[in-house]
Amino acid sequence: MTVTALIPETKGRYRVCLQGEADLVLYGKELKQFGIAEGTDLSPEQYRRILEEVLIPRARKRAMHILERMDQTTAQLREKLQRSQYPEPVVEDAIAYVASFHYIDDERFARNFIRAYQQSRSRLRISQDLQGKGIDRDLIDRCLAEEYEVSETDQIRELLRRKGYDQGARDRKQQDKMYRFLMQRGYRSEDIRRALWREDF
Repeated sequence: MTVTALIPETKGRYRVCLQGEADLVLYGKELKQFGIAEGTDLSPEQYRRILEEVLIPRARKRAMHILERMDQTTAQLREKLQRSQYPEPVVEDAIAYVASFHYIDDERFARNFIRAYQQSRSRLRISQDLQGKGIDRDLIDRCLAEEYEVSETDQIRELLRRKGYDQGARDRKQQDKMYRFLMQRGYRSEDIRRALWREDF
């Protein structure tokens, strides 16, 4: 495979553009180590060595560093490694590596997230938040069924109390405002309406 271009990046790195393969990002000393220059041919053996000796260890270390700071879902970690411009096989190796030590676990992440936010967020809102983090819908549903123990009716009542909502006032403008507020938090329309317009809520 031919090196079609070397494009300077930040911090002494270069993007190595290859004909027929994904680009690689290497430091200047690594270009010298593997004899890489614009117009040269990179053999399959050289390419393999670059992945195994340089990029795979680097990506694994990067993945560990990311997870040291904050728990991540598989999708979040994949996105961060892709943004660091690692080739797809290297990204997947790094994910498999940290998963083998249970440093990344989507089910654990989902359960911890539900426990942390079930007092302040609706079931729907939590489901949407977890889907936004790339967690499988079936896994989310299973974890919610087992972990979500809060009454959404009680949550709505508490939110209305905090907002100073006066049910007896029958202020239509205030009702509409609170309805929009609660809908945005993912509560069911029928529960919100009961809270706003019925005294036996």
